[in-house]
Amino acid sequence: MFALMQSTRTQSLHLFIDPPTGLKAVVAIHSEQLGPAMGGCRYLPYADDESAMTDAIRLAQGMSYKAALAGLPMGGGKAVIVRNPHVENRAALFEAFGRFVDTLQGRFITAVDSGTSTLDMDCIAQATPYVTSTTASGDPSPHAALGVFAGIRATSMARLGSDNLEGLRVAVQGLGNVGYALAEQLHAAGAELLVSDLDAGKVRLAVEQLNAHPVAHEALLSTPCDIFAPCGVGPVLNGQSVMQLRCAAVAGSANNQLTTLQVADQLESRGILYAPDYVINAGGLIYVALTHRGEGLGTITAHLARIPSRLTEVFAHAQAEKRSPARVAQMLAERLLYG
Repeated sequence: MFALMQSTRTQSLHLFIDPPTGLKAVVAIHSEQLGPAMGGCRYLPYADDESAMTDAIRLAQGMSYKAALAGLPMGGGKAVIVRNPHVENRAALFEAFGRFVDTLQGRFITAVDSGTSTLDMDCIAQATPYVTSTTASGDPSPHAALGVFAGIRATSMARLGSDNLEGLRVAVQGLGNVGYALAEQLHAAGAELLVSDLDAGKVRLAVEQLNAHPVAHEALLSTPCDIFAPCGVGPVLNGQSVMQLRCAAVAGSANNQLTTLQVADQLESRGILYAPDYVINAGGLIYVALTHRGEGLGTITAHLARIPSRLTEVFAHAQAEKRSPARVAQMLAERLLYG
């Protein structure tokens, strides 16, 4: 684990258990260079403890890059709570996690993420002020989706020569809070939707409400489309899956879409434009960070509006340097973080 921390320049890793509630939690703080570390709290099952720690470290690095490129005065961190099959008192578990967050004395601020809700954040808030996206401050998912939608338009302009999405085939993988909100916006813009999710009910809802075409989860990668939008959990693009893609561009809300940077090079060699995840999906972080600082909707909207221009900047650098946008985005972020 130290080797992974060193390779990602992760500053610290914190572990916490609370036997009465069954809590097993990890907080990775990647950087506090630009401000206190901020990152969502995931509540998911993991194969083993090492997988949970690895996930936290990699996600924290992405949060640092995301905050830096979005121009936010925040560092990057991530929390992971290992989800057990049976939890007697969910509220008590999250309150215990809040006590853990409070011991970090403001170095880390948490928020909603995969597997958690604004109600869970309310429980955390019983024990610490270092939390946002409570029911009072609001769910960041709609703002994350707005940013991704704007980023998809910028990606379409860069790869297809137009930001008009009418008639474009967009494959949305994952219909969670952000994925479904994004699908709604794409449908309103006239895009043809191909959707998949492990939850059959969400797929049926998209078919009924958005006239979407259902595609088996394992078949979506190889289904012809203009834009593939990964919006689920975990890396979906590896050396094998990239070769299945039949799209012009990849642009979605999921974090850590690439298993390695070499996968980004594969996309580049195949002529598939990649919108770096921590650039296009910054809307949620922008919302929670600025809400926590007491900023109004106007300031939040202005920050969201910068996502397409930042993406366009990354694409322009990548084209000029004949490099993957993923490598360019990392270079720009690390320049802001480390000089």
